[in-house]
Amino acid sequence: MDVEIGRGAEAVITETVFHGRRAAVKTRVPKGYRHPEIESRIGSSRIKKEARVIRETRAAGVRTPVIYDIDLQKGSITMELLEGPKAKDFIDSAGDPLDICRRIGAAVARLHAAGICHGDLTTSNMIVCQDGSIGFIDFSLGDVKADTEALGVDMHLLERSFSSAHSSVDKGYETIIGSYREGMPDAKAVLERVEVIRGRARYT
Repeated sequence: MDVEIGRGAEAVITETVFHGRRAAVKTRVPKGYRHPEIESRIGSSRIKKEARVIRETRAAGVRTPVIYDIDLQKGSITMELLEGPKAKDFIDSAGDPLDICRRIGAAVARLHAAGICHGDLTTSNMIVCQDGSIGFIDFSLGDVKADTEALGVDMHLLERSFSSAHSSVDKGYETIIGSYREGMPDAKAVLERVEVIRGRARYT
């Protein structure tokens, strides 16, 4: 029996079994105010885009769910269920939270070095996998061939969400940034753009 394990404004996530493997099915929630034909086109386009971002992220060596099936008519993606706690739930209770922060920074660096932005880069969308790697989920707002602005928005969101959710972790975000600088060739340009974005946010 399928079990709902997550729900957002855009989609419902259910756990299921796909050919004997535990899997997650992400199904878009139709917007009732749109004409059905328009909704179908928009839904198909977004599903295809998310699947592409996931595939390119995996190709870059970053842990994401393996895609098992795409159903454009139902508006769903069936994918591997990543085993492990969300980083948001793990960091504060970890014996060495800075080690997790270092791993997060390195994983984000690999993502950004491949020109991919996540679009909703928070610790709620990161899984501490059983092998110790950091996996990413929910690429509905992600994109490939992202510019410095998009990567800067990613890092600005991570900074804000980390300071909000993990304020008790001393030097946590600084550790993420240190690891990010080591793995991301264009880190300087991205972090400079974060300063610009932060400045814009102060006056809006």
